[in-house]
Amino acid sequence: MQMFALETDVAHWELALLPLRGPARLPVLLPLAWHLRQRDSLRAVALADEAEALLPPVAAEDFLRPALGRLRLLRAEVAWLMGELETAQRLADEALCLLRGLGDHAGCADTHWLRAWIAVDNGDHLYRDAELARCAQAARDGGDSEREAIADAASARWAVLRDIGSARERWGDRFDLADDAPPALDCWINDFLGMAASQSSDFGGAAGFYLRTYEAALETGQIRAAIIAATNIGEKFSNLNDHHSALEWMQRALDLARPTGWPRSIGAALLHTADTVRRLGRLDGADELLHEALEILQPYAASRLYAIALQYKGDLCLARRDYAAALDAFERLAVRADVLEQADFRMVARRGQAHALCFLDRPAEALVLAQQAVELAHGHHNAYNHIAGLRVLALIHSRAGDRHALPTPDGMTEANATLHYLHRALHTASTIQGYTVPGDLFDALAAEYARLEDYRNAYEMARAASVAHEKTHSQEATGRAIAMQVHQQTEQARAEGMHHRELAMSEARRAELLQQTSATLEHLSAIGQEITIHLDAGAVYEVLDRYVQALLAPHVFAVYLLDGGRALVPAFVREGGAPMVHRRIDLDDTTAWCARCVRERGEVYIEDATVLPVRGPLPDSTASALYVPLLLGERVLGVMSVQSPQAHSYGERERLIFRTLCAYGAIALDNAQAYRQLQEAQSQLVSQEKLAALGALMAGVAHELNTPIGNSLLIASTLEQKTEELEKTMNGPGLRRSELTAFINDARKASELVMRGLRSAADLVASFKQVAVDRTTEQRRMFNLQQVTHEIVATMMNRIRASGHRIACEVPDGIVMDSYPGPFGQVVTNLINNALLHAFDGRANGHIKLTARPPVDGRVTVVFADDGGGIAQEHLSRIFDPFFTTKLGQGGSGLGLSISYNIVTSLLGGQIGVTSSPAGTTFTLELPLVAPSQDPASPATIY
Repeated sequence: MQMFALETDVAHWELALLPLRGPARLPVLLPLAWHLRQRDSLRAVALADEAEALLPPVAAEDFLRPALGRLRLLRAEVAWLMGELETAQRLADEALCLLRGLGDHAGCADTHWLRAWIAVDNGDHLYRDAELARCAQAARDGGDSEREAIADAASARWAVLRDIGSARERWGDRFDLADDAPPALDCWINDFLGMAASQSSDFGGAAGFYLRTYEAALETGQIRAAIIAATNIGEKFSNLNDHHSALEWMQRALDLARPTGWPRSIGAALLHTADTVRRLGRLDGADELLHEALEILQPYAASRLYAIALQYKGDLCLARRDYAAALDAFERLAVRADVLEQADFRMVARRGQAHALCFLDRPAEALVLAQQAVELAHGHHNAYNHIAGLRVLALIHSRAGDRHALPTPDGMTEANATLHYLHRALHTASTIQGYTVPGDLFDALAAEYARLEDYRNAYEMARAASVAHEKTHSQEATGRAIAMQVHQQTEQARAEGMHHRELAMSEARRAELLQQTSATLEHLSAIGQEITIHLDAGAVYEVLDRYVQALLAPHVFAVYLLDGGRALVPAFVREGGAPMVHRRIDLDDTTAWCARCVRERGEVYIEDATVLPVRGPLPDSTASALYVPLLLGERVLGVMSVQSPQAHSYGERERLIFRTLCAYGAIALDNAQAYRQLQEAQSQLVSQEKLAALGALMAGVAHELNTPIGNSLLIASTLEQKTEELEKTMNGPGLRRSELTAFINDARKASELVMRGLRSAADLVASFKQVAVDRTTEQRRMFNLQQVTHEIVATMMNRIRASGHRIACEVPDGIVMDSYPGPFGQVVTNLINNALLHAFDGRANGHIKLTARPPVDGRVTVVFADDGGGIAQEHLSRIFDPFFTTKLGQGGSGLGLSISYNIVTSLLGGQIGVTSSPAGTTFTLELPLVAPSQDPASPATIY
């Protein structure tokens, strides 16, 4: 039996099994179950159960004994994948006894192969090497050159991690990457070459080799190897600072791993994703992913994977400035590195310990460890770890300063040791093909030159840093990382959606193979793609109905969805092509066939309903009915049914077609639900931001109107009192001319004051009304920039004065714009709110200045400046990212500046930039006088 089979072979066995019954199924059941062991572990075990039940009772004494050994080995591999290592070892040992006694060399080789990988997960690498050698020997004894080469390639892979020079010397000429190499062997040869390239810091080459490993692994059903290859590809892109590509491959690994339920594979994918997210600066998100991964990987504490987890934990602790925890993680990694005898971990452990010790004020110890890390990396030609070690050496010398006397490095030509090591790191980085130098390396050089007052070199390094940051922290990559952290409640739905699309493609490929034996199935691939492309449930039902009618011509087609786990609700029911009203069905209804289908999670086929004593909810016209559950892994979404007025309407061919359509339908309906949940989560965040803005506007309206109206009431009441006094005087002793003259003068002054206050209130009401109309309609119109700006500032004066700050506006009159005053006002409001919350935090008497310059070439420049505390340099490149805030839970949502950026660059058609220093922050808006036209079919979204 083959070690690994192609998809075409598996599809052939699937088709061959359909018409077989009883013991005749055995010759097909055995290879199909074996080669589904990683493709679909649960089904493989179910087929193994069926095969063992079909074996004769005397099978242990006849020619079928190899079958028992192979089935035992299958169960051992599934136990290994599920993390049940002791059970897997026991079953593998039992299988080896059976197969060795029969002289089954292929079976023995496969058993030694599995025992080697169990040893890998147990961290026993001596036993692993011995088992791989035994695997190769058993293959040689059986004349199986492919199995022998696979075992040798795996041995070479692990040898690279001990000593790359020795590994290349022994294995470098062993393998031939000919175009006709079997895919199963091609998988492991490329894995070895990828590992060797990675250890030599040829990350681009390594990614190429791992890509071929990934494709060959999927083609031959080695799903665990495919998951590992995907995470390795992502890690290589991360090493090259291409974090967008890295996250795509990490997501692909997660999509493969999650449906399997294999803890080691899921933990590995989460682990590598956490490190990529950490490199993007999303430390909280990285911590959550890493914590989840460490919990899953507890049973693998002795493995290489857990050592990687220690490395990533140490790096995360360094990023969080928890240097004691970082030192602990890297010290534990050093112990594991010595046990595993793997040089890359030795380099990383020493580098990490040195970094932590440097910040724990132990520079002498840090210097020794950092030099050891650099020497190890140089000796193993590992440029990536060489750069990391050199940067730690620079950091140690920089922090030591004059407080600690450290030796000067040999051959130093720079102004000091810090610059010496940073330039060595920069030079080493130039030797890595495809590597993007990280911006923080240039930042460190710029800072050191500036400290030495070499401002020309400092400026050049700062420019290089800006270019590098722009390249390595693209908005799209950072957005993906933010989504993984902020939308935690929808992460599972999105991951499943991606996986479902992969399933749809897989089903489509399987359908293409089935067309060789059935002309009716030739369009299933296109059908599946059309069904799963929709994200609206109604569209999915219509497409399903169209193809069900075309392929099966049922009288009744129905879709029921599970509601709360207690009942089935009719979602789409048609009889004779017309909508049909149907009742809700309880899951415990024993007369309902669709309820039984869901309870048993299995297909229900009623060949002749006319002879059944209980018809359940079937229409009188139905003579045969087929029910298939809508399954996604272990989850049941509902059930689909087709019914015919003729008995025996659905044979094996028709049922296969309907099963395939149900699989596509389940994928598409779950995608639609996940998409709807994501939209609801996003809408909720935006609604909260709008309500907060509306509340601030109303508070401003109330306060600004209170002053002129209150003054007018006071003056009017005073005038009323004087009028009463005049009346008493006139009716009493008599009114003198001087008294009448004084009253007229007072009345005139009072009326002037009242009119002035009421006019001010009326002007404010008009301003508020216009601002409110602009905000709610987002209507485009001609407007005067000075007038609109003053109207917007008026709505914010209450909050500005209450905070103890001032604002000045210098906007020339006569600047007329054909644009969107409402969204422009939202931008200005967000900038004011941002200044009050962040710039003047803990400070009083802050000043804000809003100015506009006369238009040039059809564009106007609006400048918003404050004299607050400024924005930290490490935050400056991220302030426009969605949900980024340093005031989370303290009034900051992280949406204000992101929304402002989107409004300026999309709807208003302009640009927004920011500069900052400890003396304040300035936002500069370049806006066209005439905003670009918006497509009415897809209007810009303004939050």
